[in-house]
Amino acid sequence: MNHSGKKKKVTFDDIAKYTGFSKTTISRYFNAPDSLTLENQDIIANALVSLDYKENKVARILANGNTEFIGIIIPNLLNHYYSEMLNRILLTYEHFGYKFLVFVGNEQEETERQYIRELLAYNIEGLIVLSFTLSSRELADLQIPVVTIEREDRYVCSVNTDNYMGGVQAASLLAKHDCDILIHINSTTTTSERPAYGRIRGFLDLCEEKKLAHRLIYAALGGPFEETQENLSSILKELDESYAGLKKGIFISGDTHANIFLNLLIRKYGSLPDDYLIVGFDDSPISKEAVIPITTVGQQIEKMAYEAVSLLVDQMEERKKRRPVPLTEPIHKVITPILIRRETTEKTSPSVL
Repeated sequence: MNHSGKKKKVTFDDIAKYTGFSKTTISRYFNAPDSLTLENQDIIANALVSLDYKENKVARILANGNTEFIGIIIPNLLNHYYSEMLNRILLTYEHFGYKFLVFVGNEQEETERQYIRELLAYNIEGLIVLSFTLSSRELADLQIPVVTIEREDRYVCSVNTDNYMGGVQAASLLAKHDCDILIHINSTTTTSERPAYGRIRGFLDLCEEKKLAHRLIYAALGGPFEETQENLSSILKELDESYAGLKKGIFISGDTHANIFLNLLIRKYGSLPDDYLIVGFDDSPISKEAVIPITTVGQQIEKMAYEAVSLLVDQMEERKKRRPVPLTEPIHKVITPILIRRETTEKTSPSVL
């Protein structure tokens, strides 16, 4: 018995005795696994699990190159949507057993390429990308499975919200509250290639179909907090001047920015004025935690995270088969948003439609 309190290091000799194979066969498992039958590989792999789990992790990597690591690149952690999506992705370890290496890209192309090179050096088995910086064409050339979330995705698999439906939901709710003017505030970086552009399209189509007075405002929302706050403060000042006395329905493309706008209103007026209604987008925790809980178009972040990892794992597992069948074209999953009514549009208790 080992009284030191430490586990005895497992040797090739221990594995050989446990399995009944020769040490030469065990060595071949680590150095040339394809020279063994799949049955014998499984016997040795199972023996490694039984003898020492920690040693087994290293042994498996040495044997087959499968690190069980997934890389993640996100734009930033300032936006509550990204931090909550990352949180939900990391929690899928409990279900899928894959671990994650995370880099924050900060919208710098060469920085992100360096991060990807670093991830590939760690022999990641797949990559999840929320950052917008690198094209899907470039990502597709990495020769590993890639899944993107809410970004341009022509050449790679993706999971996105039905953003168009979300835009329609937000505009419809504000219209039902008899707003005199509907205003959508979105980022200047939201181009037609990005799924989030659907929020703009849905908002505009609903307003035009119902012949509602409306306005689209682009603002720089992706920078530091102080810059974003200043830009939204300028918008608030201009809205107060241009639409004084009118009931204003504000649809902001993101709960982080909706919360900043809400705080600006409360600082200025002491409460949320009756002539302002606010709808955010994503249902990240900040929407519930705001000083006045924010009505939002919920993206079902937990479901999106699970679907993204599941889609990636399917591709990674397929590549491990003796005769893998690669995808003939990317898979694009679309998740339905859920409108969640809270106090920035309702005077009654919150509800889900």
